[in-house]
Amino acid sequence: MKKGKVYLVGAGPGDPGLFTLRGLEVLRRAEVVIYDFLANEELLSFAPPHADRIYVGKKGGDHTLSQDGINRLLVEKGRHHVVVRLKGGDPFVFGRGGEEAQELVAAGIDFEVVPGVTAAVAVPAYAGIPLSHRDFTASMAFITGHERADSRESKIDWSKLATAVGTLVFFMGVKNLPDITARLMEHGRSPETPVAVIRWGTTPEQRTVTGTLGDVVDRVREAGLKPPALIVVGEVVRLRDQLNWFERRPLFGRTVLVTRARQQASDFKRLLEEKGARCVEFPTIRIAPPESWEPLDRALSELQTYDWVIFTSVNGVRFFMERLFEAGKDVRALAGVKLAAIGPKTAEALEARGLRLDVVPGEYRAEGILQAMGADSVQGARILLPRAKVARDVLPETLRKWGALVDVVPAYETVLPTEGADRVAEMLREGRVDVVTFTSSSTVTNFLHVFEAHDPLKLLEKTTVACIGPITADTARGRGVPVHVVAEEYTIPGLVQALCDYLAC
Repeated sequence: MKKGKVYLVGAGPGDPGLFTLRGLEVLRRAEVVIYDFLANEELLSFAPPHADRIYVGKKGGDHTLSQDGINRLLVEKGRHHVVVRLKGGDPFVFGRGGEEAQELVAAGIDFEVVPGVTAAVAVPAYAGIPLSHRDFTASMAFITGHERADSRESKIDWSKLATAVGTLVFFMGVKNLPDITARLMEHGRSPETPVAVIRWGTTPEQRTVTGTLGDVVDRVREAGLKPPALIVVGEVVRLRDQLNWFERRPLFGRTVLVTRARQQASDFKRLLEEKGARCVEFPTIRIAPPESWEPLDRALSELQTYDWVIFTSVNGVRFFMERLFEAGKDVRALAGVKLAAIGPKTAEALEARGLRLDVVPGEYRAEGILQAMGADSVQGARILLPRAKVARDVLPETLRKWGALVDVVPAYETVLPTEGADRVAEMLREGRVDVVTFTSSSTVTNFLHVFEAHDPLKLLEKTTVACIGPITADTARGRGVPVHVVAEEYTIPGLVQALCDYLAC
């Protein structure tokens, strides 16, 4: 029987971007993933689809599985499987990784430790607090704020800790904050010493309360700050006012609903998150192959008879090229055919395949490409338009009026997904979504259809609505949806910038 192995992997402090390359490598080979409350669930998407995912989180004293139970589970699964034990922060920094490793050694099971970015370093950094600074301190200490319940005496020597170390970082200490501050002051630390308490550090939910040893308990109580949080004590906390970069980002703390198709949402989500937003993905469009490939296959067999091929989306490029290669051809089949793309992203998709564009309009919609091509250049021309099964007819109808012979063939179609609609409706109803984004007319109409039973216009009453351009905005307004933001440049970066500008007002 196959011999297993357990990887004790640090998931980092919360931001999935801080996960290590080695952690990613072993997670992609996992057969079983055993993960904690503080491990970002986004990381689970990197595990193979067939891998078992087992949650053993502990939250506020509510343990899904006791530590002894977790140890037994690791031994059971680790005998014959590749197991990734995904732990928040670093497994050997207050993560009980050492205890779990001892159990594996006792059971004769191979293991490896994959260190993670510890919250002790990352969370203060995201709050604008360096742990060391030549003008303030050259020493630091990491301390648990929650010792073992069965321990009869503290392992913390408060008399030495209070004044011997410049910066103190306490893990899991919010509930014991009154005792921590009292002990530090009792053993000589000044009541005026700056303190920061940081909840959900490195994530869009990060929240920071600052004060001094003398008043921070009252400030935290007034703010209603709850675990999980990290406590930083020391003069370096004074630097936060100057260095607080993370919480000053233009979309920080805003929740944005992304309705774009999942295949296209990654760049949009990345740009929003770089600006500080928390993204909730609810694609109102799922991209699928057309019902029949016959029209596109026939057009591909006659490519040399066309004067132009006009692409109106990245999806059109993808399905067109995949079908071309499926037919045993490549980009050489487009030799002598002029190519046009409706916008820069579509153009990039073509250029990435080694194709040179003849027309890319300055305005990224059908009207823009018509203006860029001009009536004289298409009269009598045969034009292929591979696109979505359902789309605006402005482009083919105008080209035909100008005397072109236009073949519109479906390269893909959009399907209406509904999974997760009830959860999103509840978030909208409760005002927990700050912005709803629409990146095409079909995302608008599909959104209204999906939420038809929830009174979609009422759902949007408490949120900002942002549209990628005037066509999408007109569709929304025509259906009774109030539009607050319209991008001047009809691109994803343009929409993100317009949203930042609007919310900064």
